[in-house]
Amino acid sequence: MTARPDPLNDDDRFMNIALEEARIAAYAGEVPIGAVAVIGSEVIARGHNLRETLNDPTAHAEMIVIREASVKLEQWRLTDVTLYVTIEPCAMCAGAIVLARVPRVVFGARDPKAGGGGSVFQILQEPALNHRVELASGIKEDICSNILKDFFGNRRDRDKVEIN
Repeated sequence: MTARPDPLNDDDRFMNIALEEARIAAYAGEVPIGAVAVIGSEVIARGHNLRETLNDPTAHAEMIVIREASVKLEQWRLTDVTLYVTIEPCAMCAGAIVLARVPRVVFGARDPKAGGGGSVFQILQEPALNHRVELASGIKEDICSNILKDFFGNRRDRDKVEIN
């Protein structure tokens, strides 16, 4: 008898890849958010925030990954993709996820200030829209949350030193 795939184990594995991307972002001075697009067990796109690098307010990790996946698949409908992201998608990213017809989103930490997956807005499962997204949250939540807290804590400490 063959072992059945364990989606929770896969969720951990792919969230680890998203966390690698978040660390790359932090190293580059970007807000440490990473994302990965997966079909089956294959990563088809990965990325991280590039807002500062590109001077582009839309260069969120999710947007980068959605664009890359669409190019790779040569279509805008991402109906077989699971998107992993270290933090709950914002309203802009949630809208893009719905428009791209992504069926499942897995995120780590909730975003109580801008979350589009239930914390502030419920865009991903809004009944008035023509597509609703299955959500899984809290995957590696502590790690995803701490990488952001550490980044902003370090930034505040650096700013205090520069002011003195």
